[in-house]
Amino acid sequence: MNPRQRRLTGTAAALALAVGLSACGASAGAGDDDAASGGSISVAVTDPIQTVPARQTVAYDLNMAVWSPLTWVDADGELSYLAAESIESDDATTWTVTLRDGWTFHDGTPVTAQSYVDTWNAVAYGPDAYENSGQLAGIAGYDDLNPAKGEPKTTEMSGLEVTGDLTFTVTLDGPDGQFPLQVSQGQTAMYPMPASALEDMDAYNTHPVGNGPFAVTGDYVENEPIETESYTDYQGPEPTVDSITFVPYTDTTTAYTDVQAGNIDVASVPAARLPQASADFGERLYTFEAAGISYLGLPLWDERYQDVRVRHAISMAIDRETINEVVYGGLFTPATAFTPAVEAGTPEGICGEFCEYDPEAAQALLDEAGGFDGTIDIYYPGGNGLDELYKAIANQLRQNLGVEAVATPSSDWAEFSETRTNGDIDGPFFSRWGALYPSQQNTLRSFYVEGGGCPNCIPYYEEDVANLIAGADAEADPEAAAEAYAAVQERIFEDFPAPPLFFETYSYVTSERVAELPTSAVGNPTFTAVVLAEGA
Repeated sequence: MNPRQRRLTGTAAALALAVGLSACGASAGAGDDDAASGGSISVAVTDPIQTVPARQTVAYDLNMAVWSPLTWVDADGELSYLAAESIESDDATTWTVTLRDGWTFHDGTPVTAQSYVDTWNAVAYGPDAYENSGQLAGIAGYDDLNPAKGEPKTTEMSGLEVTGDLTFTVTLDGPDGQFPLQVSQGQTAMYPMPASALEDMDAYNTHPVGNGPFAVTGDYVENEPIETESYTDYQGPEPTVDSITFVPYTDTTTAYTDVQAGNIDVASVPAARLPQASADFGERLYTFEAAGISYLGLPLWDERYQDVRVRHAISMAIDRETINEVVYGGLFTPATAFTPAVEAGTPEGICGEFCEYDPEAAQALLDEAGGFDGTIDIYYPGGNGLDELYKAIANQLRQNLGVEAVATPSSDWAEFSETRTNGDIDGPFFSRWGALYPSQQNTLRSFYVEGGGCPNCIPYYEEDVANLIAGADAEADPEAAAEAYAAVQERIFEDFPAPPLFFETYSYVTSERVAELPTSAVGNPTFTAVVLAEGA
């Protein structure tokens, strides 16, 4: 393993199954105590459009600099408190959250228990359609704010109660030992907002105000850099840099070449550049094993894909090993299960022969199912370095199944998201999820529970699968939970709704100004803890 790689472990998942957390110190992944601090960095991002944590879909890096979560999971999977002083429960159903004293928003107003309760109620209110509202779906009363028909009759969830300036209780629909993980950095819908935000959300999106180590200094303007500077009254770990500029790019390859030229400090590596990234950057390539998994989504609403033998055939016609070497430079791992291998309890090899390359068996299965009528038109977001991946898949399906197959990019992410969410496609599509906390629970919920967090993922929502996931969530014992989640995957395997493709790593490149790029459990760099090179 490259010395710069970070491997996420199952420790955090096991810790979160315990009813109470230990009183460990808050850690935001800051660098060594004797590391130099100060200076500024620039980071390539996708233009967020929505900066509000409960609404954003691509603004994680900005959000994790401007806000601080209740808990933090570091790169070693260790769970600690950040904005929370403690999170405790006797039954894993009702949790008491005690906040740290002295925290303020960037507008100077205090962060209180009421801040969290008001924010979570506003985010959960169905008519306002917050994109990340589903992250709160486990709280009692969420369904009352999201009735199947008509308008909600209340604006507050029954499961939230303020019990003091710095304490509130959260009652869930049922026992869920993973709650302390759910309020860590990846679940941005649970970040608090000041009272002013709830009065004018459009204004708040233009100038977001958080409780984190960095404050936005100006107004957000679409496709313009977002300037942030360290917040002097921040009560968490001191950041190692003074300012961060988030620079939007419509093309990840352009961002990559800008890092090569020294025009920007950090960018993710587009898939097309992964094979050459090590040669281009050497020690300045960072590859973090992460809780991400990709599938080839299938339009299950189209009758041509409703026979499971067709789905098996498509999966077995894909040579994942070769694609990994050619497209990803060997940095990914062909998927053998329905959740990433780094998530505790993921059953290795559960996908069996249907995730193995066998073109002859694939053709036989397709023939047995009656063949395929028409073209397999694979749709994916353009401008994200995914062209080679989907062209390769289309070529293999054409060669191995004798079916016309093409790969068609959208103009950008926004177009893809809208088209896929509306179901206006009739072929396979880009489908992936990077877990917001390192647990099978998050991946399974996101893919297989309606409203679970990934509307662009697999359109497969079976009631018995959702019930099995809920049963696994309720297990307080880590080993029992692992077995229960494995049973969920056994059930999913029966229908095989879409082929798993790869267990992912997240790769980034840096300019010569950056000496160390740390990460956390969600695989994104911790930009607040970047160590700059001497003299940078």
